[in-house]
This record gives sequence, C-alpha cells and structure tokens, in this order.
Amino acid sequence: MVPTRLAQRPQLSEEVADHVRARIMSGEVRPGEFIRLDETAATLGVSVTPVREALLTLRGEGLVDLVPRRGYLVSPMSREDVEDIFWHLTTLATRIADRAIERFTPEELDHHARLVEDFEAAVRTGDADGVVGAQYAIHRSINRASRSDKLARFLSTAARYLPYRLYAEDEQWRTTALEDNRRMLTALRDRDVATAHAVIETEYANGARLLIDHLEQAGVWDDAEAGAEPGT
Repeated sequence: MVPTRLAQRPQLSEEVADHVRARIMSGEVRPGEFIRLDETAATLGVSVTPVREALLTLRGEGLVDLVPRRGYLVSPMSREDVEDIFWHLTTLATRIADRAIERFTPEELDHHARLVEDFEAAVRTGDADGVVGAQYAIHRSINRASRSDKLARFLSTAARYLPYRLYAEDEQWRTTALEDNRRMLTALRDRDVATAHAVIETEYANGARLLIDHLEQAGVWDDAEAGAEPGT
C-alpha cells in the first residue's frame, strides 16, 4: 500500500471510504482478505475512528463483511456484479443525457467544450490526476445541465464504485475516452439523442470490459477464492 496522507477534515471518513473502495474495486485487495484498521489508519495518517466509520459505510454498500472478533474482510464480487454496476450507470447516464441535451444553454456548451479541451491536455501530457479531474468535470457538466438533481445524485453514488485512476492510467482508455468526449460534445451541440446514447453505451461497455479484464489478471476470480465464504 502506497502511503497517502489525508488531512483532518469533517468528511474524512468519506475520503477513507473512497480510498478503500478504490483498492477493492481495482483488485488491490481481494475477496476474503481483511482490511486492517491500524494498517489503513497508519498508511493514511489518520486515527482509527474515520477508518472504522468508512468500513461501516462500505459494509452498507456490500463491499465488506464484518466477521465477529476478527474484523472486516472484502466481500465476494462476481463478474456479474461488475456488469450490473455498469448497466446501472448506463441506464442513469442515458436518462440524464436525454434531459441535458434539451437544456444545455450556449454558455454551458462553451464551458463543456473547454472541459473537453482540459481532458485532451491532460491526456497529451500523461497527467493521470488531470485526466481524473477533467473526466469528473465533464460528467458533472452534463449532470448539471440536466437539471435533475436526484438522478444526478443516484448516478454519483453508483459511480463511486469505479476505480478512476485505473482508467486514467490506461493509455487505450484515455484515447477512447477522448474520442467519446468529442463525440458527446458534438451530439450535445446538435441535440443528437441517438449519438449521445451510443457514446454512453460505448463508454460504459469499454469501462466494464477494462475493469473485468483487470480483475481477472489480478486473480480476483481465482477458483480457490470464488467458493470462499466470509470468515473462512
């Protein structure tokens, strides 16, 4: 685990949850492995309390199980679970795009175009953090334009499962995502619903495929682990 220092802030447990969630979804820790409170707290430079709160959150999301007197271990996760996450994302993103495409103002479209340029610049320089930030901003722009706060919140909750840095560090994904962002910008300008849908389906299909391939290579679905029960 690479040391990462987190500042003391009110939302600290949420940031710890993001950190641990990303480790689970990227296969850095695998089903059946324990998440050690002390080790995680020391790595992040925080007390045990926000780590414990974060693990309670992740338990509610079905990512970890509490084993009495032993602690928290990573829950089983199947290929179908990953496919379901991306189906959910695709469904929500499509509905949001349907609303946004009719509600984008000229000023918002200009801003969205600048965000796509930011993404392109980050890709060109190989700035993984910049890629993550720009992609987040692009999706947030569409969510805001939809004027559908509840749907956007549902989408944001589902998107927490995505290990963003895994994608940002993949050269092929960055290239494909740039093409998708450009196509979506054109679709938004032209109010081309069919193309917007196609971009969303391509984006999340590629995302699911990359994550599943990565988890397979990480051994998340080794036969020995696939049949393991929590706590064994």
